[in-house]
Amino acid sequence: MKTYMFALTVVALAAACNSTDDRHSDAASVFHPTSVSEEEFVAMHSPPDNVAPPRTGTRIQIGGTNAYLSLPAGKTAPMPGVIVIHEWWGLNANIEHWADRIAAEGYAALAVDLYGGIVAENANQASEAMKSVDKERAVTTMRAAVKFLETDPRILAPRTASIGWCFGGAQSLNLALAEPTLDAAVIYYGRLVTDPKALAGVQARVLGIFGSRDKSITTEDIAKFESGLRGAGKDVTIQMYDAEHAFANPSSARYDQGSAAEAWKVARAFLKSALVD
Repeated sequence: MKTYMFALTVVALAAACNSTDDRHSDAASVFHPTSVSEEEFVAMHSPPDNVAPPRTGTRIQIGGTNAYLSLPAGKTAPMPGVIVIHEWWGLNANIEHWADRIAAEGYAALAVDLYGGIVAENANQASEAMKSVDKERAVTTMRAAVKFLETDPRILAPRTASIGWCFGGAQSLNLALAEPTLDAAVIYYGRLVTDPKALAGVQARVLGIFGSRDKSITTEDIAKFESGLRGAGKDVTIQMYDAEHAFANPSSARYDQGSAAEAWKVARAFLKSALVD
């Protein structure tokens, strides 16, 4: 059961720091938490120490980048697809196993690699890898992943969604802002856009999952995010839990199994409603 919960709740984490390199500074400004220092944010996280079970999917290439594709056993096209966006450690074995668990729900799960093959082993490596992410390139990669799900003959997805945590949650929102065909986006405590004009471009249904004691994502920003989407006539659901940042990450000291289980129950129902019902 512990392994199962880990697979379903691996969290994507993000941090950023100041840099004299403008490109890195621009990338960092997209993902850096708004109300804690980098030192505090990094201290919230620890490297995954769980060993992932053997994977059932395959490594593929999309637009010149690595990806991991897991298909539901015994299911044929068409089927809905989910873009899985890795945590700040990169596309590692745990994220691949997480994609396998998504596939077990009946979806074609495609885990993208936004780090160019880098898999971090400590917080410093993860921070540097995160800072190297070019936002436009990341969005291009994710949009290519959506196209793959829609056109690959094994999948032919009539509906698609994205899901990610923290760094991945911010990227899930970025994809929803950029890709009008995306049907749903799940954001686990990721950096938010609060500008109503920008949010007007979102066409996907949105589920935001947050911890009320998370110092890196303020309740004020969450309220502005929800208000901006609702004001633009968008379909948004916000779920708050009495938990801290990274509460859905079993390798974190802040892991809250009860909240993580409830959040995943909500996310599963949301994906089913958006992609299947």
